[in-house]
Amino acid sequence: MQLSYTPEEERFREEVRGWLRANVPRGKRPRTGAALREYDLEWQRRQYEGGWAGISWPCEYGGCGLSLTQQVIWYEECAEAHAPVGGSTFVGLSHAGPTLIVRGTEEQKSFHLPKILKGEAIWCQGFSEPNAGSDLASLKTQARIEGDNLVVNGSKIWTSYAAMADWQELLVRTDPGAQRHRGLTWVICDMHAPGITIRKIPTLSGTGNLCQVFYDEVRLPLGNVVGEVNGGWDVSMTTLGFERGTAFIAHQIHLAATLEQLYVMAHDVRGPDGCRPAIEDGATVEQLLKLRAEVAALRAMTYLSVSRGARQAVPGPEGNIIALHYAELSQRIHAFAVELLGNEALETHAENPDWLTDYLDAFKNTIAGGTSEIRRNVIGERLLGLPRGGR
Repeated sequence: MQLSYTPEEERFREEVRGWLRANVPRGKRPRTGAALREYDLEWQRRQYEGGWAGISWPCEYGGCGLSLTQQVIWYEECAEAHAPVGGSTFVGLSHAGPTLIVRGTEEQKSFHLPKILKGEAIWCQGFSEPNAGSDLASLKTQARIEGDNLVVNGSKIWTSYAAMADWQELLVRTDPGAQRHRGLTWVICDMHAPGITIRKIPTLSGTGNLCQVFYDEVRLPLGNVVGEVNGGWDVSMTTLGFERGTAFIAHQIHLAATLEQLYVMAHDVRGPDGCRPAIEDGATVEQLLKLRAEVAALRAMTYLSVSRGARQAVPGPEGNIIALHYAELSQRIHAFAVELLGNEALETHAENPDWLTDYLDAFKNTIAGGTSEIRRNVIGERLLGLPRGGR
């Protein structure tokens, strides 16, 4: 596992730092709606025009083809430059696009991949359902074959950015008689197709980006199927491998930068006694040191993931360890931020992060992409070889 950088990689870092310094968007990122969509797409277009779009994608599909070490450098510099991370382009760039690269047809790749890279399309994910969240194999949304089409009926929930998305990675049941995961199909869904209704779900953070999607006789071409009809479970495991593995490297590095920002702020804000700076309060320092240790552990796991990723086309189940630790640590760090800043955390203006919104938004991290309980089951069963729990 490589923990140092070569002279060539340091020169690459300087190149990245210079470009980001000149191109990172100024002003606060919108939280929701058309303004967020346009902000994210404009940032993606700027990266494309600058030659930095799809840093992890192979060159033959329009990406940069950067090594995993170079990707870490890119994300480290993005965090340092306060560049936007995640957002409405995340699904397309981090798992829909990579899934198409590995499992899609040439026609699917040639149509969709350039649109994702050029900032011309937003993707969302249609996996979870009201009664099939963590137990994905129990999903009920059905699709029957009629001629050259799949006709979809049902509902998906917790679909981030559905209201602004153009396309969706959709998992449906095409063989109701098959046992659980054996009758599923992964299909590209046009979010503007007739029969689709989208309802926003109110959340604690107030961003309004979570949605429920309803499908009423929605017709999708069979040419949109990725992999084979009834072979969607295998394709979805490819997607979730990206989602729980390398896709969150940027978020992990950004979280570390957030903690360091709080360390600096602890020198300026008052501690619990209202007199001394927070950095001079023993309990505050103890919390900071514990969180720093946990961030260091997360960084070590990220580097290990990078090392493994150099030998794997698709991340394995070990990505669940990183996803689990990141999800729970992000909640602890944002809770610490609100406690540290007190009333200041309630203030929002153009230069300040929305600490309270970030704190409330972090609650979703132990649910999205698989609950903490499910991730622990996967770690126990697939990595530690423990007996399967009750189903």
